[in-house]
Amino acid sequence: MPILTPVQVPISGTCAGDLYEKGCRRNQMIYNNVISGKFIDRPNRFIANVEVEGISRVCHVKNTGRCKEILLPGTDVFLQHLPSPSRKTSYDLISAYKGNKIINIDSQAPNKIFMEFLQQGKLIPDITHIKPECRHLNSRFDFYVESGDRKMFIEVKGVTLEKNGVMKFPDAPTERGVRHVNELCECIREGFEAYVIFVIQMKGAKYFTPNMDTHPKFGLVLEEAKQQGVKVLAFECEAGDDYIFITDEVPVIPGIA
Repeated sequence: MPILTPVQVPISGTCAGDLYEKGCRRNQMIYNNVISGKFIDRPNRFIANVEVEGISRVCHVKNTGRCKEILLPGTDVFLQHLPSPSRKTSYDLISAYKGNKIINIDSQAPNKIFMEFLQQGKLIPDITHIKPECRHLNSRFDFYVESGDRKMFIEVKGVTLEKNGVMKFPDAPTERGVRHVNELCECIREGFEAYVIFVIQMKGAKYFTPNMDTHPKFGLVLEEAKQQGVKVLAFECEAGDDYIFITDEVPVIPGIA
């Protein structure tokens, strides 16, 4: 087994704000300076126009996925106001209403709240080391974790695609995701443990399943990885206008090609 140099992190007494400059409230990821608006349109995957107090504002969209079923004209959305001379826009679009529920679309949030989840010992007990963004083989995995003699790689995927309580990933083809899953299988063969974690960025999920309509290859590779020992788990979140945190595990259902 290759020898890695992990980074030791505090396992208790650390909040998401200490790590990510976003504030801390009961182990939640908190966004400061949040305002509401109404979605107008999305000229490209990086920016959106949002009406704020009667004025159209250009906002950075913190998710390059399609989000077509979320970002509809007239949808109530939430923005973080972050004025800075170094930014092209003063606003980040972080969440939106989908029906009567808020869904967080910040693609950086899943890794940040999962780091907090790990530090609380809610998935893996007695963690001694966590190394985010760990390079191994031809990939940079989201986390390398040690707990006693256990050594494991973890890849985290944010999920925002929902229909009637069924959560799916991806919302667009992801060859990068396929490569990560394949290389997690290689980690298993090397003697490591491996996980794929799907963080559902809203509440009310019935179950998670891979999106076989959009990228059947990903679903097939994911099922093969489970058979080889990669653990595939999904967790839903409580999301509000200015916060998000992981709550409960939800079932993972294999995709049907």
